[in-house]
Amino acid sequence: MAEWSWVAYTALEVLIALACCLGNVLVVCAVCIGIRDSFREPTFFFIVSLAVADFLVGVAAVPLAVLLDGWVSVTPDLCLLLSCVVLVLTQASVLSLLAIAVDRYLRLHTPLRYKALATQRRTLMALSVCWTLSCLLGFTPLFGWRNQSSLASDSTNTTSSSFIPPPCTFLSVISLPFMVYFNFLGCVMAPLLVMTLLYIRIFWSLQGRLKESCPQAQASLLREKRLACSLALVLILFAGCWIPLHLMNCLLLFHGPQAVTRGTLYTGILLSHANSAVNPVVYACRIPKIRQAYSQIWRHFIVRLNCCHGDKQVCQSITISQDNATETSGSNKRTAAFGLNET
Repeated sequence: MAEWSWVAYTALEVLIALACCLGNVLVVCAVCIGIRDSFREPTFFFIVSLAVADFLVGVAAVPLAVLLDGWVSVTPDLCLLLSCVVLVLTQASVLSLLAIAVDRYLRLHTPLRYKALATQRRTLMALSVCWTLSCLLGFTPLFGWRNQSSLASDSTNTTSSSFIPPPCTFLSVISLPFMVYFNFLGCVMAPLLVMTLLYIRIFWSLQGRLKESCPQAQASLLREKRLACSLALVLILFAGCWIPLHLMNCLLLFHGPQAVTRGTLYTGILLSHANSAVNPVVYACRIPKIRQAYSQIWRHFIVRLNCCHGDKQVCQSITISQDNATETSGSNKRTAAFGLNET
């Protein structure tokens, strides 16, 4: 790839990393601070889990993607460990999306038992299972399923006293058969298929209930449908951003390096990383509670900024308006339905 293309790629990766970090920190703050009693809703736990995974993409996966392109020379074992971190974060996103889909399915199909099933303790256990599985599946190459040519080269070169570690690249240590058969088909496509079936079942059930229910019940069902549409959109964006890169891995495996140009591969990598920056925007546009929490955080930030500049009159007026808005919101919440569907 030409030098100017590499500079453009690196600059875009930096922008994506910043957007991932800032946007997903805002999501976590919105849920943990801006939404009262948010952790009584299991869905919020899983949204925070997804936001943490997306934040770590900006902090770790994007910088590693740039470095693991021949810019650093480390031992193959360390190179393999760094490459596996990217796989762990991807798997955490997939399993968090799966947990969200299962939660919405249980909420709709077992409404009477939902509160007993989805306790805070069980939700935290589900999150622990998600992240533990992500580590086990992502670090699988460390247990032997790796690029053996890299290992053979390492053992040969270590006999030389002047051994210099080779440049570290992702595909020099991660096996393409592993990426296609295990990671893509087993760890990504299988959960995506399960989630697709769950959302089809959810929308089919909601459509039937909307036709049969009374007008009072329809309002609640419509809110549930809008939320399900928002979460399904997050799933669709994930699939649309990640599947092209996996398809490129399939082409590389079956047709060789000439099947995918370097520029096309970098475009797929950028698209996969951009998914982590898009999710906070989807939450802001589609989920009213998170959108309101965003507004509260920004207003609070503006108040602090004005106070720091000594504009006490503006600070006081905005604080009063915030208090009034909070009281109004609290009054509305006490008279609304529980959970995410309050808004």
